[in-house]
Amino acid sequence: MRGGYARSRISDLIFDILFPRRCPFCDSVVKFGELKCRGCGRSYIGEGHCLKCGKPLLRPDDEYCRDCMNTDHEFERGRALYVYNDEVRASIIRFKYHGRREYADLYGKDIAERLGRFICGCRADCLIPVPLSEKKQKDRGYNQASLIAKSISGYTGIPVEEGMIIRSRHTPPMKELSRTERMKNLKGAFKIVSHDVKCRNVIIVDDIYTTGSTMDAVAAELKEAGAEKVFFVALAAGAPV
Repeated sequence: MRGGYARSRISDLIFDILFPRRCPFCDSVVKFGELKCRGCGRSYIGEGHCLKCGKPLLRPDDEYCRDCMNTDHEFERGRALYVYNDEVRASIIRFKYHGRREYADLYGKDIAERLGRFICGCRADCLIPVPLSEKKQKDRGYNQASLIAKSISGYTGIPVEEGMIIRSRHTPPMKELSRTERMKNLKGAFKIVSHDVKCRNVIIVDDIYTTGSTMDAVAAELKEAGAEKVFFVALAAGAPV
């Protein structure tokens, strides 16, 4: 994988010369040494976000989105970097399904810089990427959440822990499912491998936050195994419903 945390600086420079980077948002070749075009990737979630899950708020005077006002989440708090609009959606599709692993360099850098205060405040012992099922991991060749977590780790120094929890069974896509249907779909999908959880404060890392059902399922398992506080960071979050 590309990135300073995975290879030496010299090999990175050689690789970038031979295979110029493309902007994760417009897919154009970027200037040497840049991770994106100057005018792209400005879909950041601003100050008007839910204090629980980090989703952009419909009304700036609100403190919580309607999802969080009506749901008791297993996690303490979470933040997301981008609004899940068309530009960000296209970027994530290329990242997940078309082998653009190098996008993780920019994603992790942006998360570490723009959500750094939140991450620091979590006092996390480790980062835990949401695991993929064995089938998805084999088909895709990599776990996109793991790549993002490793990139964040490279900028923050917080270690990544991937051997603690696994996805014990494959779950069908949940795009069109309600939160209740998602929770039913995820029941028993995650399994703690090591019951001696040394990470007391944990940050879960994923690409997209929607209803929070995945975060809740992972957080519940971690707390059952001994984690005290569970937070999350996500690359993007959809608008509140």
